[in-house]
Amino acid sequence: MVNSTQVVYFTLTAYLDIGLYKYLCFLMLLCLYVLIICANLLFILAICCTRSLHEPMYMFLVSLFVNELYGSTGLFPMLLVQILSDVHTVSFPLCFLQIFCVYSYIGTEVLILAVMSYDRYLAICFPLQYVTCMTPKKVVVLIALTWLIPLCAIVVLISLSVSLQLCGNVINKVGCGNYSIVKLACSDTRVNNIYGLIYTVISMVFPFILIIFTYVKILEVCFSGSKQAREKAISTCTPHLASIANFSFGVCFQVLESRLGFNRLSPVFDIFSSLYYLTCQPLLNPLMYGLKLSKIRDTCKRLLGGGKVLQIV
Repeated sequence: MVNSTQVVYFTLTAYLDIGLYKYLCFLMLLCLYVLIICANLLFILAICCTRSLHEPMYMFLVSLFVNELYGSTGLFPMLLVQILSDVHTVSFPLCFLQIFCVYSYIGTEVLILAVMSYDRYLAICFPLQYVTCMTPKKVVVLIALTWLIPLCAIVVLISLSVSLQLCGNVINKVGCGNYSIVKLACSDTRVNNIYGLIYTVISMVFPFILIIFTYVKILEVCFSGSKQAREKAISTCTPHLASIANFSFGVCFQVLESRLGFNRLSPVFDIFSSLYYLTCQPLLNPLMYGLKLSKIRDTCKRLLGGGKVLQIV
């Protein structure tokens, strides 16, 4: 039996030997990471610097874009280092740091999307009461909760995993995952499994129930209202729905893959499923919102074109 304190590093075995092509993969992923950083920073700057965009919906978008930067940073630096390395190992502390970043990113993303659904529900279903319901103080509280709840929950999750006694240090992934480490344990993992199940239900199922409920109500209002109101609601909700669908697909598939062992089908398929939601979501969100929301799009054009941004704080 090997105690967890004796494990100083983990070996990641999902990396393929592609020879000199690793430099091409490194360059492609580096360009993708830079693009994600630039796109999200551009929209954060556009919203923060424009007074007319200081509305609840756009404040939630800032939180969403900050989370995309946070999540991608939890993946790309380590991934880029591993691609160029001949020996794919990661130290014990860095492995759990990546787990903390990635898992808290997922929890925060789900809660932000749920809060944004609630915001759209109030704006479309109760437009006259929206200003009094969604006050600046309430916006700050909601944003704070979407970050604090996942961070605290993941601290507990990692504390339970760090205390496990491990019988090995081989992870069949391109990155660190909590369940992959739990499977290496030779001590009792019932507490870990129960907590993981409870956290998954609370952090995933409940927010998605809220999202489904709000959009059912939104659709009822849209179909019963005028054509102009319906088009306006669709224009603001479409990128949000696309973001929810994309993120749900990536996370659900990754959970099923890790629990049911789909990685046995194809190593390439395993790598794709592991990286999908941490690469596509941070890039897709700014592109979708930038294309669909005219206020953000126009502000970004002025920023990129060197023109004066109106109503700068």
